[in-house]
Amino acid sequence: MAEAGILYVVGTPIGNLGDFSPRAREVLARVDLVLAEDTRHSRKLLDHFALRPRLQSLHEHNEREETPRLLARLQAGESLALISDAGMPLVSDPGFFLLRAAREARIPVRVVPGPSAVLAALAASGLPSDRFCFEGFLPAKAAARRAALQALASETRTMIWFESPRRITETLADMAAAFGAERSAAIGRELTKVHEEILRDSLGGLLAMLQAQPEKCRGEMVLVLAGAEKGAASAGEQDLDRLLAPLLQALPLSRAVAVAVQISGLPRKQVYGRALELKES
Repeated sequence: MAEAGILYVVGTPIGNLGDFSPRAREVLARVDLVLAEDTRHSRKLLDHFALRPRLQSLHEHNEREETPRLLARLQAGESLALISDAGMPLVSDPGFFLLRAAREARIPVRVVPGPSAVLAALAASGLPSDRFCFEGFLPAKAAARRAALQALASETRTMIWFESPRRITETLADMAAAFGAERSAAIGRELTKVHEEILRDSLGGLLAMLQAQPEKCRGEMVLVLAGAEKGAASAGEQDLDRLLAPLLQALPLSRAVAVAVQISGLPRKQVYGRALELKES
């Protein structure tokens, strides 16, 4: 039974309704209010299990405005549950401002664990899972996306992203340029659903596969990438070194960095750091 004055963070299925835990259903049946990113989507899930709690939208456009009112309800002794459209709330989903406010107000927060697309994709990828990092969504614009990838050029942990099927081939091409086409990767497509598929290959191999079979560019996708080998320079780092070497010979450090930033589009901090390393070596 849900306790009063508690904020519950409740995991929901990412596809297969059989993954909806009994504890999650019990909590959602008894709280005073369920906060959902899309109430129409969540109502279908709740109706399937004959759950009829009060629903309210909480999304990126109203979270800051609604948090004080929701906090007041919690302080008055009501119990609230936060859910997302699929999987665990707060993972690239709204809810952070409310959760932080509840913690600061010393309101108990209880997590009801559930399915996670991030962990499901990692487990199925066949890539190292002892150390990994979740990077959310990459920027939609090409220049910003490439800069974000370049900033991860030396990351040795396995990396995980959510990606839109509309951009998956562009992202794979940018990753092949930044990390090398031979870097091992996997795509978890439609995880736990009827058409679930795990695609495993190199970045170049996955790109060729999706270009040849565009029907695989459909559904919700999680992209998993092997980390860099320790001490190995990525393709992006090698390109930067080739750009910086003659500039450092001909120009003062600050000017060489400025020119390299203008040409490459990379963050100045990254270029400056690499320029210092090359100077010292």
